[in-house]
Amino acid sequence: MANLKSSKKRVLVNRTKKANNVPKKSSMKTAVKAAITNPSKETVNEAYKKIDKALAKNIITKNKAAREKSKVAKKLNNESK
Repeated sequence: MANLKSSKKRVLVNRTKKANNVPKKSSMKTAVKAAITNPSKETVNEAYKKIDKALAKNIITKNKAAREKSKVAKKLNNESK
């Protein structure tokens, strides 16, 4: 455990932030997997929404968001052909 007061606070803050971020990231991953396994307009829009929210909250980087969106869009385009 940390010795300094500020270090102890950082540990607590990081723990709290992780507790908030993990469910959001998990929800995003679930939506992306659903869109990949069953590509339809509704599932893709839901995945895009979750990706954008995770990006806005700085849970993922903009490059990761672009990759995930591209992966979902590619699956939807291949499915429609």
